[in-house]
Amino acid sequence: MPDTTDRELTFAQAVREALAEEMRHDSRVCILGEDVAEAGTPFKVLSGLVEEFGTNRVFDTPISEAGFTGIAVGAAMTGIRPVVDIMFGDFLTLTMDQMVNQAAKIHYMSGGKWKVPMVLRTTLGASRRSAAQHSQSLHAWLCHVPGLKVVIPSTPADAKGLLKTAIRDENPVIFFEDKMMHHKLKGPVPTGEYTIPLGVAEVKRIGKDISLIATSSMVQVALGAADMLAEIGISAEVVDPRTLWPLDEKTLIDSAKKTSRAIVIDEGYGRYGVTSELASVISEGAFYDLDGPVLRMGAMHVPIPFSPPLEDLTVPTEKMLFDAAKKLCSKS
Repeated sequence: MPDTTDRELTFAQAVREALAEEMRHDSRVCILGEDVAEAGTPFKVLSGLVEEFGTNRVFDTPISEAGFTGIAVGAAMTGIRPVVDIMFGDFLTLTMDQMVNQAAKIHYMSGGKWKVPMVLRTTLGASRRSAAQHSQSLHAWLCHVPGLKVVIPSTPADAKGLLKTAIRDENPVIFFEDKMMHHKLKGPVPTGEYTIPLGVAEVKRIGKDISLIATSSMVQVALGAADMLAEIGISAEVVDPRTLWPLDEKTLIDSAKKTSRAIVIDEGYGRYGVTSELASVISEGAFYDLDGPVLRMGAMHVPIPFSPPLEDLTVPTEKMLFDAAKKLCSKS
């Protein structure tokens, strides 16, 4: 059990601490990607790791996501536990063959003889003024593929516990971090050794009138909206799936059954996205307990603009969620 004395860490510090602990724990763990060594990535998440572990375990790669992700798949098959850093989630497009056709399939195609124990860390999230090619949230793509696990933490404590579990997993895991949370979001993180199992959702706030099912940065949006709703007498429950696969369907359904209303909030595109899948799970599992349709709120179906006021309109906000929840609860 972890020490109950909590410290305040940023999201980035929690990720770095998890990586450092796992590298000390297991000499097979290594990190590879663009600018991960001396630069510590553009977001400075990995700063200091190369000084402790050296360039044999934290090493920069050429600018070829397809190449170094393929190297990691092969290394994992031979017993290494690589952590691949893809600095922007938009660049997942360059790794799709390696992850979707190779890493995800090898265990199945080898009759269980081969494993690919690797983690691919990458980012999601808009509102950083990085424009259309560096601001997308593409996590739904990987959830679609059998053989891949998808983790999407919303707090520093969850980031650390889930990342440690992902590194120890025998399967390929995609680990998404909202780039805006790296240095802006702080929270308590236990001091001792701890992991968080994949496939276990967490109720971040207990409520009785409406369930707000939120992922990643949208958890903070949901908590803010819940505070606003409380001021007008609406008690909102906030549930964080934490992993999109495996998915804790029971916790989502139980919450919706209790409150009889649900909104799903995710920063990915709404069309054919995570919100659709989670809303479907809730609708099928809690159909006879619902007093209204399960609503979905995702990113607008447009390329992310560079213009700050336009970019801010493309993703759900506390006010947008507050208005939708108030209407669903029939509050004028």
